[in-house]
Amino acid sequence: MKLLERIGRLVGTPSVSALSAAHDMPNRPVIDLLAEWLEGAGFACEIMPVTPDGQKANLIATRGRGPGGLVLSGHSDTVPFDGPLWQSDPFKLTERDGRLYGLGSADMKSFFAVALEAAARFDDRDLRAPLIVLATSDEECSMAGARALVQAGRPRARHAVIGEPTGLRPIRMHKGVSIEALEIQGRAGHSSDPSLGRNALDGMRRAMNAIVEYQDALAARHRRDELHPPITTFNLGAIRGGDSANRICGHCTLHHDVRLLPGLDFDAVRGELHARVARALEGLELTLSGGPLHPPVPPFETPADAAIVRACEALTGHSAGTVAFGTEGPFLSSLGMSTVILGPGDIAVAHQPNEYIDLAALQPAVDVVAQLIERFCVRGEA
Repeated sequence: MKLLERIGRLVGTPSVSALSAAHDMPNRPVIDLLAEWLEGAGFACEIMPVTPDGQKANLIATRGRGPGGLVLSGHSDTVPFDGPLWQSDPFKLTERDGRLYGLGSADMKSFFAVALEAAARFDDRDLRAPLIVLATSDEECSMAGARALVQAGRPRARHAVIGEPTGLRPIRMHKGVSIEALEIQGRAGHSSDPSLGRNALDGMRRAMNAIVEYQDALAARHRRDELHPPITTFNLGAIRGGDSANRICGHCTLHHDVRLLPGLDFDAVRGELHARVARALEGLELTLSGGPLHPPVPPFETPADAAIVRACEALTGHSAGTVAFGTEGPFLSSLGMSTVILGPGDIAVAHQPNEYIDLAALQPAVDVVAQLIERFCVRGEA
């Protein structure tokens, strides 16, 4: 099967993931399709259920044995889409002006076709270390697939490449992210006399000031100039409180995110933040609570001198950099793999109507992945 035919089949197999049940879909049809192809290419395939019904699943496909080796990893899901804004069917790969349009074409179904094309250059007898193709579920909404891998302690290899769209430039670092809630409970009362209640909205005003002040204090202590922006940031994203202008606000909730620098710990930062907010609320007789709405995605960093980083730099001609978006990198790293984010396509068109990947980006990606397989699986370099 040709490269473009595989991309077309993958794009044509819907696998939207979303926290909203109205938009969420199984990824199992994509996993089954990949397993069929990989088994035909000599891989031993294991489908790992992520949900009890097995409709959300990971795929671990392996050729070769022994220590070391290389994982080629990607997520099998896509984000939801705005159908009326597309100029072509999101689920039909459409070639136009040297580009392949389709949902997931860049982010990141094309990478699986690239990995299969690169792997086809080698026989089993060529491999001194294992080659593993990994496909995960729910990266776009919860990282449930990656979290299931960590819980299972699999797969195991020495190196990993995650084929997110980076323009074939290696990435070795990004921030972590946590979506947090802060809740302040007061007591409602008639607005004609503030002493009749305890205004939670007034407390939240002080809390938000404390958050901004903490961001500045943290920035003075921790900075990574490789990242943009080079500090840990707090975004005050949504606030809800009160019900009427003539009632003292009895309850207020703030949702904010934290984009955490590598080297810092979410629990420690959250603890210091809540201590600062508590001090800001002293004397107001308000109750403070809160925490993460979902499990955080940790920061990600692979050392600049790691073998996989140097190999990707040499093969692409680009120094390893950073990105602003999150990936499954920290989860694979926690399994002991030295990990780089590297794949064809442009993140700027991901999650957008008329997502595409340039035709010209595919063959260079196949060549780079094949050379990584040759180095870490055929030659078995550490």
